[in-house]
Amino acid sequence: MTATPSRTLLLVDLDGTLTDPAEGIVGSFRHALEAMGRAAPPAADLGWIIGPPLRRSFADMLGGGENVEAALGIYRARYGVAGLFEATVYEGVPEALDALKSAGVRLLLCTSKPAVYATRILARFGLDRFFDAAYGAELDGRLDDKGDLIAHILADQRLAPELCAMWGDRKHDVVGAARHAIPTLGALWGYGGEAELAAAGAAILCARPADVPAAFARLP
Repeated sequence: MTATPSRTLLLVDLDGTLTDPAEGIVGSFRHALEAMGRAAPPAADLGWIIGPPLRRSFADMLGGGENVEAALGIYRARYGVAGLFEATVYEGVPEALDALKSAGVRLLLCTSKPAVYATRILARFGLDRFFDAAYGAELDGRLDDKGDLIAHILADQRLAPELCAMWGDRKHDVVGAARHAIPTLGALWGYGGEAELAAAGAAILCARPADVPAAFARLP
């Protein structure tokens, strides 16, 4: 597989795309709700929190206000110690990243997760070797929005959007990339699903990580 001349860089989401982080994220989220005196929904009902910025998810559950920051602090106290490593790398992800990199595609991590967590996760699971750089949100909420984060990456790396594509599993990836006319490869094994990704306008839907290198090469 060789990359097309028009696309030489792939922005890559983390949660739901490279790793299944449900145990750590959902467990820490439920812990925070319970510590705030709220009833936590069953873990099976909380897949929707994986991907979007957690401030938004806590706001949906708690109604906004100071409770959101308090809950986020409780969440991070658990997640930052143990929860971030309660994840598994999806089968085929290392091989897909290796194939892309071997073909000359530059890979940049682009996640709404705080960068201080994302870099540790990449290193823990041995995925950092595939990436030229890792970008994520700030703990204070800056760059939570995927479109804002992509704008930051484009400016910091001095990239032309037409050279880039996005790889992610949620509508937030697709919509954020579309703000910059960047097409998205949708990961069907993640937490968005076919209907969500298609409705958001993903360029190509990939059933498994092994499909991503060829899909990237087909992008116009």
